[in-house]
Amino acid sequence: MHYLRVLHIAVIISLLSFSSALANLLSADEANNSLSGTVTDKASNSPLPGATVYFPDLHIGASANTQGHYEIKNLPKGKYLVEVHYIGYAAFTEVVQIEGNTQKDFSLAETLLEKNEVVITGVNMATTLKKTPTPVSIIRKDYLDANISTNIIDAIAKLPGVSQLTTGPAISKPFIRGLGYNRVVVVGDGVRQEGQQWGDEHGIEIDDYNVSKVEVLKGPSSLVYGSDALAGVVNIVPPGAVAAGHIKGNVAANYLTNNGQISYHADIAGTSKGGFSWSAFGTQKFAHDYKNKYDGYVFNSKFKNTNYGGSLGLNKQWGSSTLRFTSFNQELGLVEGDRDENGLFIKPVNNNGEEDEAVATDDDFKSYKIGIPAQKITHNKLVWDNNVYLHNGGRLALTLGYQWNRRKELGNVLEPDEPELFLKLNTFNYGLRYYLPEMNGWQTTIGVNGMQQKNNIGGEEYLIPAYNLFDAGIFAVTSKTFDKLTLSGGLRFDNRQMTIKGLQLNDDGIPVENGGETKFASFDRDFSNISGSAGLSYAASQQVTLKLNVARGFRAPNVSELAANGVHEGTIKYEYGNNDLKPEVSTQGDLGIEFNSQHVSLTASVFYNHINNFIFARKLVSVAGTDSIPVADNEDGYSAFKYQQHTANLYGGEFMLDIHPHPIDWLHFENTVSYVRTAIADGPDSAKYLPNIPAARWISELKGNFKKVGGILQNAYIGVQLDNTFAQNDIFYAYQTETATSGYTLLNAGIGTDFISRNSKKTLFSLHLSANNLTDVAYQNHLSRLKYAPVNEVTGRAGVFNMGRTFSVKVVIPIDIR
Repeated sequence: MHYLRVLHIAVIISLLSFSSALANLLSADEANNSLSGTVTDKASNSPLPGATVYFPDLHIGASANTQGHYEIKNLPKGKYLVEVHYIGYAAFTEVVQIEGNTQKDFSLAETLLEKNEVVITGVNMATTLKKTPTPVSIIRKDYLDANISTNIIDAIAKLPGVSQLTTGPAISKPFIRGLGYNRVVVVGDGVRQEGQQWGDEHGIEIDDYNVSKVEVLKGPSSLVYGSDALAGVVNIVPPGAVAAGHIKGNVAANYLTNNGQISYHADIAGTSKGGFSWSAFGTQKFAHDYKNKYDGYVFNSKFKNTNYGGSLGLNKQWGSSTLRFTSFNQELGLVEGDRDENGLFIKPVNNNGEEDEAVATDDDFKSYKIGIPAQKITHNKLVWDNNVYLHNGGRLALTLGYQWNRRKELGNVLEPDEPELFLKLNTFNYGLRYYLPEMNGWQTTIGVNGMQQKNNIGGEEYLIPAYNLFDAGIFAVTSKTFDKLTLSGGLRFDNRQMTIKGLQLNDDGIPVENGGETKFASFDRDFSNISGSAGLSYAASQQVTLKLNVARGFRAPNVSELAANGVHEGTIKYEYGNNDLKPEVSTQGDLGIEFNSQHVSLTASVFYNHINNFIFARKLVSVAGTDSIPVADNEDGYSAFKYQQHTANLYGGEFMLDIHPHPIDWLHFENTVSYVRTAIADGPDSAKYLPNIPAARWISELKGNFKKVGGILQNAYIGVQLDNTFAQNDIFYAYQTETATSGYTLLNAGIGTDFISRNSKKTLFSLHLSANNLTDVAYQNHLSRLKYAPVNEVTGRAGVFNMGRTFSVKVVIPIDIR
């Protein structure tokens, strides 16, 4: 559908021309808007130095000085949401009319319970969590500091409705309400992260230290993000620009006892009074093999990360422009779980030019040197984000991104540096939004976004073909608040074009132009869809908010589902694509309630998701009624699977209860329950449930938060947590695709505090002590790929178990220079 490209180009040119004409009409007086005032304690009226005043939509903010005064210059005319933060106080949010030199004072009240979170994911403009009809979970950097994790998805896996598919501690993929892979869109630095999401052994290439907060939107989100956001969105928000005249940063170090993980990180950022901003960060992380009480040390579960990046920005009367660069570099071992007759892990070795095996030693386990098989990933990303303020009060936002992803799988011990599988993915992201000026309370945004992608292949093995992809969508979203009622919704049209490139191989497996055996056939596919959503949030009282949302989303088949032809090591299958697949189409309804009082906070949401043309892999059977086992490129005799489609239904919900009895508000007893159940329409007993569905989970935590401790301590916390995961017996057990998983309970604990200067009251450093799995339970998560590793012939246990008891020490030192 080449006409869609022409239509997009026409829309972009029209919007740019329109914005340029309006921008030229800006006068000095109209452009010279500002916001200033003071931030004080509501009870004592004393100033709160260091309090931040921030515009989430404009990415601009300021910090209060010693007298509590703040000032933000170079603002556009119009109404914008402002959020005010100060540690130990409830965040304050308010929509402020900006016109000329605007004065606004803020008074904050002390609290240890956050009720005023701001949401930027999946909405046309920033809004409060209370007014968002879709279910959203939010965590901030203090949560990431206080909890043990090995990567960014591991860090959010305890949120209600969120789980992770793992292949060892370095590889985690997000699942939302039972759906993952390409059905979840991960957004980083304002663009969707693209790095071979279809694979089990392909993690998320985002540094877990370069994060200010994470928002998880649950439910079909194609309206703003296009194809693939069928289950929801994980938006990983980087740190924003610091206030003018400031230089801020952090130095952090972390050690985990179980796998000897050592992490250290540094970041620094500054903004001049002329509006020029800059930042830089660097992270290094490395770990040896982890252990548990059943397997001991798990051979080749080690990994190493080296990440870095920075930004340059400018904020002026005409708007703002920011250029960000990040580089994610990871090397990790791939656990195969092979053992000898004594139950000991074995490793491949080079024995005088011959491939051989040997028993892994204690030195191998505790070495930080990556073994074979291994994976090397490099992901570089450049994002240019722009805001232009228009004469009529509107705003134009242009975001361009380029991602360069290289993924090598190394499996030959005789040639350890030669990739067996080499995937080379280049992605250009684009997005243009026009935020219309407010009209009778309606806030409306129209825009176009999409991506152009090119994937080349190399190495000696071939699982997926090379391809070109062009993705484009046009959308409009709007919202309006009528006193207690907030309505929001919109429509979107998407088109995705894929050109699959053919590949022929000679008898030696070398690519040739003509005359070889066809490995991949060339073909073109074109997918289109209309998505929409409509929702409401109703504040029935000061304590109760009701929410309802209905959404339709879609997902085009990925390259693996359409055209795979080879052994997929991560799934232990030989996979065949199906180029006749249709797009998945999801229709989901969400119903929720929120209740907040002095003593209790309660959030509950239920959902029902009906998916047409759900895609999954089904085992093939030979004419003799046995497993179909392809011979070519299949030395291990893996069974063959081919992708097919069926109608599927998912339903469930999340429940959160936080008891914080007044006047002892420092005490919290928080309980979170997540549950999802699935069904394949008209499926037989062995195939009536979808594969890879997480078990029900109940997390119960007793925690104390203490803003003022005394002496040099403040903002302290101490807590103990029971993480209960129930058994998962509702599985897709046809063709031995899945096995049931037993339930387990993990005991976790944590304590931490800020150490402050007695004179300046500034934070000198923060200390966080944590422990996971204190009772050293041996368990297997249902979504762990390692549970399908070979059986230990000595114990009879199948697969490899998750990490055992782990202690963590983390120190964070803030930097703040005026």
